[in-house]
Amino acid sequence: MSSSSASDPRQPSSAKPYVPPTVAPQDLPVDYSGFIAIVFGVTGVMFRYKLSSWLAIIFCAQSLANMKNVETDLKQISMAMMFAIMGLVTNYFGPSRPGTAQS
Repeated sequence: MSSSSASDPRQPSSAKPYVPPTVAPQDLPVDYSGFIAIVFGVTGVMFRYKLSSWLAIIFCAQSLANMKNVETDLKQISMAMMFAIMGLVTNYFGPSRPGTAQS
């Protein structure tokens, strides 16, 4: 057993811990789920689509879970969440859309 450890090419004294490289905030990849949340939120408010507002909420949650840069991503997520909630409130509590049947 000592012969195998003597011929071991690894050198534990030269091992260094891994330090991830620092990435500037503008070099981070684009948060597509946050952008999609904003698009769905705006369409939910403008066209009064309930499904679009619910999808905006789901994409907001996904973007919140995968948040990389707190400052910029939080602004984007909060704006998307505002649109999604505004769309849900206007869809469920606002006047009905013209041309839809009342049940």
